[in-house]
Amino acid sequence: MQELTEYEEQVMRIFWKLERAIVRDVLLELPEPKPPYTTLASTVKVLEKKGYLAHKTYGKTNEYYTLVTESDYKKRSFNHLFKNFFNGSVESVLSFLVKEKKVSAKELEELKKLIDKNDETKES
Repeated sequence: MQELTEYEEQVMRIFWKLERAIVRDVLLELPEPKPPYTTLASTVKVLEKKGYLAHKTYGKTNEYYTLVTESDYKKRSFNHLFKNFFNGSVESVLSFLVKEKKVSAKELEELKKLIDKNDETKES
């Protein structure tokens, strides 16, 4: 799976939300200032070439649909960050979240509960 630019990710988030759409549908969902139709159409073609979208043709209209789920994309993106920026260390990720993202005590407690629950599942 090829990397996406920030703009391509924005367009994909719209496709994940709509599931199936023509270019004009996506254009309506984009925030102002909206890109020219042709720019968006080119981006959709790039996403198709990268393997994220496919289309069905109805007359002169192409309806696009996703080939990659949002969940799969999130997993792949996180795994890339995890491996390349945190050296595969869970401790480094958590340390970053606590220090840089100012994780609250309540959020830390919720994380601890998730960890405890995960440990219980592994022991069963």
